Amino acid sequence: MDDPAQLSEYGKILIILLIGALLVCATIFLARLISPKKNNPIKSGTYECGEEPIGSSWVQFNPRFYVIALVFLLFDVELIFIFPWATVFGQSEYIAADERWGWFTMIEMAMFIGVLILGLVFVWKKGDLEWVKPQVSLPKVPVYIPDSAYASLNSKTYQLRDYVVVADETVVGEVVTANEVVSVPKPAFKPRFKKPE
Repeated sequence: MDDPAQLSEYGKILIILLIGALLVCATIFLARLISPKKNNPIKSGTYECGEEPIGSSWVQFNPRFYVIALVFLLFDVELIFIFPWATVFGQSEYIAADERWGWFTMIEMAMFIGVLILGLVFVWKKGDLEWVKPQVSLPKVPVYIPDSAYASLNSKTYQLRDYVVVADETVVGEVVTANEVVSVPKPAFKPRFKKPE
């Protein structure tokens, strides 16, 4: 009879499951314990493949990111099937046993890759691989100024001058010559740009 002190095969599986659950719980607890907890709106925002989360969440989202990801995943998974095929069927023992074996496996893989290429052509022709780009167009406003007026303004050359204040005859009680340059005052308007929220 077996020694009762020995673990059965099911007991070993139970110990592995308990250790795995313990490691997962310990990792989650340590991450919660030592992780920084500085939340801000950017950190709490959703990330949708590079799209800025602006506006309501009830808008229709363009699925082009998901289509590209699914097509990549499809071809990536299918490529995984080629490696075992090449490893198993490329052995010289199989080909030496029967010469037809090599031709059969080669025709089989050609059909497999042909179906993949056919799917790629279908997705390509359907336009799912096209990245949707915005149509940039200049705004057009109906004006009644002739184009010749714009052409004459654009064809002229204009002389640019530096922005300096030339003093008048007197500056706060002091006599200053007419061409003496006084310190330039700061502009009254300072642009401020608001970051998108």
